[in-house]
Amino acid sequence: MRAAPTILHLDMDAFFASVEQASKPSLRGKAVIVGGLGPRGVVATCSYEARIFGVHSAMPMAQARRLAPNAAYLVPRFEFYRRISEQVMGLLRALSPLVEPLSLDEAFVDLEAGGAAWDEQSARLAGTRLRADIRAVTGLTGSVGLAASKMLAKIASEQAKPDGLVLIEPGTERALLAPMPVRTLPGVGPATGDHLRRAGIHTVDELAEAGEDELVRLLGKAHGHALYAMALARDERPVVAERETKSVSVEDTYDVDIHDRTRVGLEVQRLADRCVRRLRGAGLSGRTIVLKVRRYDFSTLTRSETLRGPTDDPAVVREAAARLLDSVDTTGGVRLLGVGVSGLADYTQEDLFAQAAGEHAEEVEEEREDDGPGEERRAPAERRWPAGHDVRHAEYGHGWVQGSGLGRVTVRFETPDSEPGRVRTFRTDDPDLEPAEPLPLVARRPGGVGGAATSGGYAGAPG
Repeated sequence: MRAAPTILHLDMDAFFASVEQASKPSLRGKAVIVGGLGPRGVVATCSYEARIFGVHSAMPMAQARRLAPNAAYLVPRFEFYRRISEQVMGLLRALSPLVEPLSLDEAFVDLEAGGAAWDEQSARLAGTRLRADIRAVTGLTGSVGLAASKMLAKIASEQAKPDGLVLIEPGTERALLAPMPVRTLPGVGPATGDHLRRAGIHTVDELAEAGEDELVRLLGKAHGHALYAMALARDERPVVAERETKSVSVEDTYDVDIHDRTRVGLEVQRLADRCVRRLRGAGLSGRTIVLKVRRYDFSTLTRSETLRGPTDDPAVVREAAARLLDSVDTTGGVRLLGVGVSGLADYTQEDLFAQAAGEHAEEVEEEREDDGPGEERRAPAERRWPAGHDVRHAEYGHGWVQGSGLGRVTVRFETPDSEPGRVRTFRTDDPDLEPAEPLPLVARRPGGVGGAATSGGYAGAPG
């Protein structure tokens, strides 16, 4: 344990929901729930206003609707969240080379390694400036914990929520932890918590009093030793910069089981293309193609195929995924499909002729769709309008989808810096209505904090 509180933990406040509220003036101060909206959907996150009703992350969406029937229910915009996350992570990397992201909205920072802090006063100043910079760049709030270890910094950020800063002074750690429930400590989940409770251990202080030998007897050697050390506020884990990505994957869960084999094949092809876009976006390629299939009875099958060399060619990934699907029986129906690529590398060893042939085939397909006579073109599939996603109307400008169904789509026309906007309803095939890119949450200001932190663009910029 270090002598100064120079490890920082940042946790953005209700990140997805806060982004949606910042994007949509009419939702500010309202209950907002983001997640899958189908019968099998779950809550990804929700605003603090929704939490008053008992809604929380990972709750089944059907239960959330019963608890908060008047909340705004939105489909996630993950690409937009990722862009804003990149802005926040850029601010963290300006503080230190040692930044350990845990998710899109959470990270540890070793302030000492970057010279940003060396004692209590400088650490508090760094945390205060970070929160101000995050608000200036993204318009969002984040909670900051500062302590001498990762475990305590994370506990501090939890205490700081929402929109606060808590610093745990060195020397006060054990007194702070003592009355806390054992579930506060990392690694103590529901099962371990219940096991300890049955043994009469409810608080961290009782955990420390039980002694190391007793914890090893109850939980096993590795877990017992680790938990005893944490109960004494000992945590020597370093902040580890950027963990190496081991795989890139995408998957979809379907509201209704898919029985048609042709539809299953088309879904796998679509997922393969999405996976490759994510792969290329990360500047990676991979040798092993993985197919995941969860069937009607919840049984999950995984099939994989390893290629001779790394690839980021969509045609190659599609073909491999299709071959893997051939070995899976989907007769009873499919509830989830996923395609992934592992064995990653930052280069490719493609057969250039095959790649060129694949690109040519894609061009031919595009020409086939674009150049045919109007009367003979294949009728386009009905456009989907996910709730919360951005649209633009030729007359009314930028807005977002409030809901759709029965051939109609309802749109509220407003922008992040406008007043709450008006609502209008259109036919789902209205030619004047098109999907749109999200707008930046905060207008870019030349020479300001936003400009310094967003050298690759700003939140919402096409990228």
